[in-house]
Amino acid sequence: MKSNSRFTVLIERRQFVTRILAILMSTALLAALFGAQHARAQVAFQSKMASDLQPFMTLATGAPLTTSSATTDKVSGKAPALPAWVKDVKGLRYAKVLIVSNSSDPDLTELREAVLAAGGSVYFRYVSVRALSVLLPTYRIAAIAARSDVQSVSPNRQTARTTSKLEETTGVSTVRSGSGSGASGLDGSGVGIAILDSGIAWNHYSMRAADGKTSRVKAAVDLQLAGDATTVGLKDWTVGVDVSASLYPGSKTMLAYEKQITANGASRSDLYGHGSHVAAIAAGQGAYRSQDSTGVAPNANLYDVKVLDGTGMGQLSDVLAGIDWVIYHAKEYNIRVMNLSLAADSHESYLTDPLCRAVRSAVASGITVVVAAGNFGKNAAGAEVYGSISSPGNEPSVITIGSVNTKGTASRSDDTVNFFSSRGPTRGAYVDTAGVRHVDNLLKPDLVAPGNKVVSALGADKGGSNKMWNYLATTYPALSAAYGGSSGQGNNQTLMELSGTSIAAPVVAGTVALMLQANPGLTPPLVKALLQYSAQPIAGANLMQQGAGMLNVQGAVKLAGILRTDLASAINAGTIAAGASMLAPGKSLAAPNSIIAGSAASWSQIVFAGGSHVLGGAALITRYQPIYDPRLVWVRDVARRSTVTYWPAANGVAANTYPKSIIEAPAPAQAFTSDGVISAASLAGRSSLIGKTGVFIPTATLSGWVAVGSGQTLSLGIVLSNGIVISEGIVISEGIVISEGLVVSEGIVISEGLLLSEGVVMSEASLLGEP
Repeated sequence: MKSNSRFTVLIERRQFVTRILAILMSTALLAALFGAQHARAQVAFQSKMASDLQPFMTLATGAPLTTSSATTDKVSGKAPALPAWVKDVKGLRYAKVLIVSNSSDPDLTELREAVLAAGGSVYFRYVSVRALSVLLPTYRIAAIAARSDVQSVSPNRQTARTTSKLEETTGVSTVRSGSGSGASGLDGSGVGIAILDSGIAWNHYSMRAADGKTSRVKAAVDLQLAGDATTVGLKDWTVGVDVSASLYPGSKTMLAYEKQITANGASRSDLYGHGSHVAAIAAGQGAYRSQDSTGVAPNANLYDVKVLDGTGMGQLSDVLAGIDWVIYHAKEYNIRVMNLSLAADSHESYLTDPLCRAVRSAVASGITVVVAAGNFGKNAAGAEVYGSISSPGNEPSVITIGSVNTKGTASRSDDTVNFFSSRGPTRGAYVDTAGVRHVDNLLKPDLVAPGNKVVSALGADKGGSNKMWNYLATTYPALSAAYGGSSGQGNNQTLMELSGTSIAAPVVAGTVALMLQANPGLTPPLVKALLQYSAQPIAGANLMQQGAGMLNVQGAVKLAGILRTDLASAINAGTIAAGASMLAPGKSLAAPNSIIAGSAASWSQIVFAGGSHVLGGAALITRYQPIYDPRLVWVRDVARRSTVTYWPAANGVAANTYPKSIIEAPAPAQAFTSDGVISAASLAGRSSLIGKTGVFIPTATLSGWVAVGSGQTLSLGIVLSNGIVISEGIVISEGIVISEGLVVSEGIVISEGLLLSEGVVMSEASLLGEP
């Protein structure tokens, strides 16, 4: 082997046998790596080292950048800038590198001596990984890399937070940078998200602000057993009192109640583990460790509304009390989003179901409510179950989310709807005065989002000690095994993975926070419309499996950014007419597609309305549609309107701050949509599972037809007149839907990742969370 007098590296024959495949570096390559004075040197080393050393191969070494060298840019005539981990010192080029070793010696004595002998320095020997941080002359790096006790050599690059897998696959990363979204730096700042769940580990790193110290959990209440008398200072089972009469802003009873439910000390925790995971998906600061688990809106404010106990159990009354608390404090705390990653079995129509009525009131008061669809998409025999949406996901005014399996990749081309994700249509029913049973049969879910093996916070007590881990992580160690388990994770820096529609819902809740940060003037139904219009249909999945398609954060934020910021106030005041422009001055509707993870994502351009209508057309975005009034709920021939009243100003509290009542009544005659909107009902046809028509039509097919202008363009829109709705949507045959009820529990699903069942109401007094 030839070599000049200044540099020779010998590799014994045994090293060729044990490490296999050598690369003879050409004179030109060595000139680039080692400098012109070593141009004739030839070094053989393991083939995999070629990729390890690739960052070094474009660097001219052995001479300062101020002198001409073989790597001088032929266009500019200037030498290229050096990366931060490389520097010329006294005419010789050095690099800071990390050397990972396979030596059995924990002290790496021989390797450290070799680095010193090569003219380098050893800066640090790690305990967590058998590696050294060293400084080496660049022309000696290949010799060190060729040693049998070296596994890899990497530049000691400066690090910055990269995007989490969740940010990448949903398009959040482009929103952060502003690439193609029309906005930049969106992180949910100033927007409040209420998490109704098992609590939030408020001291976990994921819940902290950018300073790494301050918790973003702004308030925490424990509403377990909220329906009992003890929460208002009375002895339980007390008879003959009406506490509700004295529950008003500033009253002694209200102050006592607020004090009683405020979570302090041990109660400000998440012993079950589900609530913390959900909260961090929506708004977690996950860059404190690897794997990065950053959520969608990592600077949003969180509100911990505990309605489930340490085993995931709770009462229906507790959930209702939690919804009430959010409605009452929404304006005070700027709570704009509510996440309900829990579900109940209910055969009631959305018109009468208590949970549906409660969340409908929340929407009427201006809160965007995001709900899990349920995990009942297939039964125990593996058969697909349609009609399996849980309550309150069957409520038309909320945003009901199904689950997608991203297959662990950022690419969307391999995404599929999880087999456990509940399918529509909704099957709640009511019996009229004539004894006739009416099934709701509403289009659900509204869209889908990542919900399989999503990595997020593992929360427990204040200290985050592994001796006080939550129920889920303790019962199912596999959930955290890939991230260090119980012994390899630092306190309050813990991670685990979960699957389910309850995990997909907070992805959308966080997205809503970004949209409202970009445009505070959006109403809840308008938010839903923008999410659906910009969603990307998954190939092969139908309307009842995926709704409008896969969440597209970039597209939703882009649409939010082109609209007027005074829409909510104008709608509330009744000063905007059907068909009026919603576009902000100088804004226009862009091409209906996004670039996510390097690939094109076409928008669905469809929106669900009226329970059974699929609408399309640019007019849905550019012109005001009365269905965007959050107080209006329209389903087929039933239209109802809510009126929100507030307590008067008192004790320094401004008027219109605390809601006093929300009353629902039949809506007056009015338009629901403007002209120019496209109805896709005729395109979808009558529902047939075998024929793949109606509600079972592939979303991508229907979306494609609408995109090219097919369908019926409504010249007058859809109007309620004399109690009759002039239009009909998709017809759903009663014989198509097989399941009248819900699958009780999916249990633990191994192939899709660990699925925690949404659960069902076992009785009218008991709400089962996710066991």
